[in-house]
Amino acid sequence: MRTNAMGRGWIGLLLSLCLAACAREAAPPPVRFFAEGQPADLAEWNLLRVADGRLRLNRGVMPYDLNTPLFSDYAHKLRTVWMPQGQAAAYDAERAFDFPVGTILSKTFYYPRGEGDTVLRSADDGPDLRGGGLELSKVRLVETRLLVRRREGWIALPYVWNEQQTQARLMRAGELVPLRLTGADGRSEPAQYQVPDQNQCAGCHGTDMKSKALQPIGPKARQLNRDFAYDDGLANQIARWTRAGYLRGAPAPQAAPRAANWRDPGAPLDAKARAYLDVNCGHCHSPSGPGNTSGLWLDAATREPLRLGRCKLPIAAGKGTGDRRYGLVPGKPDESILVYRMLSDDPAVMMPELGRSVVHAEGVQLIRDWITAQQGSCG
Repeated sequence: MRTNAMGRGWIGLLLSLCLAACAREAAPPPVRFFAEGQPADLAEWNLLRVADGRLRLNRGVMPYDLNTPLFSDYAHKLRTVWMPQGQAAAYDAERAFDFPVGTILSKTFYYPRGEGDTVLRSADDGPDLRGGGLELSKVRLVETRLLVRRREGWIALPYVWNEQQTQARLMRAGELVPLRLTGADGRSEPAQYQVPDQNQCAGCHGTDMKSKALQPIGPKARQLNRDFAYDDGLANQIARWTRAGYLRGAPAPQAAPRAANWRDPGAPLDAKARAYLDVNCGHCHSPSGPGNTSGLWLDAATREPLRLGRCKLPIAAGKGTGDRRYGLVPGKPDESILVYRMLSDDPAVMMPELGRSVVHAEGVQLIRDWITAQQGSCG
């Protein structure tokens, strides 16, 4: 009996060692930071991997979401952050956090699959990571953009997914991806989804005309101050980043600024509209951004009504005004240049200039409602 028991003990020990060895072999290699060069394949970074029919995150790669995201032809976005061990971003109450060298921010653009070759035209509800990643049979991956913090500054790298969703290759010159967007009413419309080239990335991420250096747009306190559905439950993102060692100097979430969720029916209309304009327009239309010469500033910090377009004459008249006199006419969205340009899909007229080929109907309606609710006149 003693021999049999000892034999079983040895067998159990060997089995445990075998299972541990197998687990080590199955574990993916760690994230790799490239201090120079531009890897041709997204897989070289080891941030994301395709396994078991899902797009999965590597160890230490943390997903996050924004209170009000940038509109990109109705694409959904899986956002992630990774930093080298022992490194953390410095908290800032207003601007994007100060990330350390070695940080990799990723944003994977995808659509829920519809019938046939269509994708669904639906609002961005954030990524569904239940089950350990995006289920590839239910989504159409388009691209993954990386923002990489090197010693000399940030660099942007756009990777485009193949049709089989097995590989994403670097496309420095960008790419046009034809799509058919199907709405809730069953009607579909064509879209020319544009993967930006590396120069176009600066059109949005070059938020300071003096330095002209690329900067992150989304990871600000007001955007990250919200709950996220992590594997182990809901948690505030600012608190989670702090606990994970990815953020230092942050106050308690209740003491941090918070942008409105533009789709929240309980949020004030003004807060929702300002959050929408801030994330879609404010990185360009700000006192320091490329659109500062227009005099129209739509960033979160601006409060002066004239700067926000109220009864403001355009700097340059022409096709972009649609023969409208003012940027924003209180109570009259159809007379406001802001709405006219948001409704256009003409490259010579539309705003934003980059990042969309179709009109964001729900976003336009939000700004229409906001202007309609304003009192007064332009004389």
